[in-house]
Amino acid sequence: MTFFLAVSILFLDQLTKFIITKTLSLNQSIPIIKGVFHLTLIHNRGAAFGILKNQIPLFISTSIVAIILIYFHLKSPQHRKFSIYSISLSLILAGGIGNFIDRAFFGYVIDFLDFRVWPVFNVADSAITVGAILLGWSICFQKSVK
Repeated sequence: MTFFLAVSILFLDQLTKFIITKTLSLNQSIPIIKGVFHLTLIHNRGAAFGILKNQIPLFISTSIVAIILIYFHLKSPQHRKFSIYSISLSLILAGGIGNFIDRAFFGYVIDFLDFRVWPVFNVADSAITVGAILLGWSICFQKSVK
């Protein structure tokens, strides 16, 4: 079940990026809710918030390691059950793969969700963020996440 979640999020991430790149030109912005939420196509050559720009080999290598570790961890028998912990890792896995695909094929991450008070991001970034929050919660408040 957790792999279905990861594949679904990955598909949504790649589909939205494909649609945005076919609809908008670089740095073009379309207001959805004027001044609050826009669709703005940018190419992020860094990590979160654009830090460490142009460090593609670093991002690709760390992504590969993280993806492999999370995949094998989720594949282990004790984590095949559906839990907050496995959901969190599935979200992080999907987001990591989504942004890895961008970096590997384009040399940058396609970002487009623009709330004007936060750096522009994408579905993969959202999955990683929600996954990290759920992971922290599950580690702090669940009895066992072995």
